Amino acid sequence: MKQYLDLIDYVLAHGEARMDRTKTGTIGTFGHQLRFDLRQGFPLLTTKRVHFHSVLVELLWFLKGDTNIKYLVDNKVRIWNEWPYETYKRHADYQGESLAEFVEKIKTDADFAQAHGDLGPVYGRQWRNFNGVDQIQKIIQAIQEKPTSRRHLISAWNPAEVDAMALPPCHSLMQFYVGDDNTTLSLQLYQRSADVFLGVPFNIASYALLLMIVADVCGLQPLEFVHTFGDVHIYNDHIEQIHKQRKRTLKALPTLIIKNHHQNIEDYDIDDFELVGYDPHPHIAGKVSV
Repeated sequence: MKQYLDLIDYVLAHGEARMDRTKTGTIGTFGHQLRFDLRQGFPLLTTKRVHFHSVLVELLWFLKGDTNIKYLVDNKVRIWNEWPYETYKRHADYQGESLAEFVEKIKTDADFAQAHGDLGPVYGRQWRNFNGVDQIQKIIQAIQEKPTSRRHLISAWNPAEVDAMALPPCHSLMQFYVGDDNTTLSLQLYQRSADVFLGVPFNIASYALLLMIVADVCGLQPLEFVHTFGDVHIYNDHIEQIHKQRKRTLKALPTLIIKNHHQNIEDYDIDDFELVGYDPHPHIAGKVSV
């Protein structure tokens, strides 16, 4: 994924120092684009390990329309835990629990999870119920019935509900494109805010996977994922990790196989996917800015 390393170089060369909402500080710039041809392999970063299980579980969670972290916690995915925990610490029920204790309560106490595990109307809610509209089902039907339409869009940015979300959607708008005599499907994402070190590798894999799933449902071949950025930034406390990663050599991309095919997008499960040939460099840790 030379495209990702080029993004690092671009932000380091052209970024300006900016303070941000989290008070961590960033080097950031505005406007950039990456393109990934899925015929060349699945775009999962090789210069550090990306936890594909988390990518897969989170996407299936989105597609279910779920907004409670219990499904993620039950499947050993912790990427959203900090946001409801920070909200819980301001609640009268807070008893001084650590993050680990909070997550254990989410896992073992259904009533507690219902009360304190919800993130508000985040991605899954908007994808499956945007003011009453199931955007996922509508887009699949549109791709199948009107493939050359220029209206194959899904928005996660809902101004009426954005203030109720634990985190306003960073990856906020996507558009599908049917090409090559109605045989291929491509996807472009507009991401308003992009954390280069932690978020972007995850987002690339997630939307490439979404493209593959929608293409599979529609009987098309996935072709290209186009990733367009607004505010693209590197947090100050990730600079050392970014430079370490940038020095690593690229490795061959893995292959992602969809083993079981479904007509209903809600029928896909973890066991339907197999990642083959993923041999990345070791994981590099970085703190999440909440």
